[in-house]
Amino acid sequence: MRIDDYQREAMSTASAVDSSSVTVAALGLAGEAGEFADHVKKFIAQGHPIDHSKLDAEAGDILWYLALYAQATKTTLSNIAAANLSKLRARYPKGFEAERSMNREESPLD
Repeated sequence: MRIDDYQREAMSTASAVDSSSVTVAALGLAGEAGEFADHVKKFIAQGHPIDHSKLDAEAGDILWYLALYAQATKTTLSNIAAANLSKLRARYPKGFEAERSMNREESPLD
């Protein structure tokens, strides 16, 4: 599936995309990321088995809220992904290097 096709189809399940959608997206992302992290925490700290199907479901919910953000700001997930790759290529032109990570100038895109 292409990511922009996902965005279009996922937004058919949004109640409305309006001026409050960026706020809803931000709160939804925080909540879903918290659920993802909590599952990993239980694995690390409490010995629970890791359940990748639960993590996949939470990752899907995170993707939905990213799609809502994109829709609300009149962009696409593919535009967001492309901009992120451009930023990463500029930061790590030869691939990840720990030295560049530790000693880098902040940019307005961070």
